[in-house]
Amino acid sequence: MTVKEILSIADIRVPLTKTTKEAILEEMVDILYENKKIQDKEKLLAALFEREKLMSTGVGDGVAIPHAKAEGIQKIIAAFGITAQDIAFNSLDNKPVRLLFLLVGPVDQPKMHLTALSRISRLLHEAQFRQKLLHCQNSEAALNLILEEEQRVYEC
Repeated sequence: MTVKEILSIADIRVPLTKTTKEAILEEMVDILYENKKIQDKEKLLAALFEREKLMSTGVGDGVAIPHAKAEGIQKIIAAFGITAQDIAFNSLDNKPVRLLFLLVGPVDQPKMHLTALSRISRLLHEAQFRQKLLHCQNSEAALNLILEEEQRVYEC
């Protein structure tokens, strides 16, 4: 599984416009719904909110990787967004979030879900890359940068 296989320009929103954690998660789910990747927004939101109750998916350094498993999903699907402003996300490092990568996986394929989480975490690990992402003005620029970074990290 590569990011190129799960993310397209239509799956990216720059900027995300909502200003609270809950509203940002709804906006991210809307991206998937608008692109007809999911059919039931409410069920996915409920799963994401339940996941957040267990432990914040704000992993630190301005990054959140909200994720859940959903019925009816056959493969990993994703959305990416950059917020217009800092969002309080109850992150592990108590810092606000600006970069969000939503992952949704099939209920019956936990290995696929973990592989995707690991891959995205590794991509977003580099501070210089995160800074470049924050300067992206549109979805195309963000996607190109993500794909370049994926190539650099995984195919060097």
